[in-house]
Amino acid sequence: MSDFDDDIFLLNGRVRPDVTDEATAQALRDSLAHARSTNWDSVRTPHLFLGLLGTPDAAVYAWTNRLGADTGRLQDQFRDLFYQDAEPVPPLLLNREFLSDNVIRVLRDSYARAQDYGRPCVSPMDLLITLFTMPNSIVAECFERIGVTAARLTELAVAVEAEGSMS
Repeated sequence: MSDFDDDIFLLNGRVRPDVTDEATAQALRDSLAHARSTNWDSVRTPHLFLGLLGTPDAAVYAWTNRLGADTGRLQDQFRDLFYQDAEPVPPLLLNREFLSDNVIRVLRDSYARAQDYGRPCVSPMDLLITLFTMPNSIVAECFERIGVTAARLTELAVAVEAEGSMS
């Protein structure tokens, strides 16, 4: 077993294609587009959140409904919060060098969470829950500013996830 068998990255720095389901892979691709459209030169955790909202799977959509939020409006608000008035950035790749340390941590922790639950791939809910439970989460902090705690965000996400696993 090599040092990379338990990591989410291939030797070339790309995210391993076998560690995400299709919905998560799409959310990660969308996060690249959101990083570019907000003029960041790397993918940050708010971009991951935007990617999850961009083409929400059924669970993320159910979470936004439980929260009482409109997915498109929430996405617009986060995009506006993290827009930088800067020169457009060159194309980014889904590669370790274009991901912030926090995004790398979220991806690794999400993969560990999936494995803890006996799943071979990261789901969008793994990413969402990890975004809310990581220390000093800027995504959770944005919600806290409007009175929604990270604990409440996580509680709603876990409830949606549990309902999905029962069906």
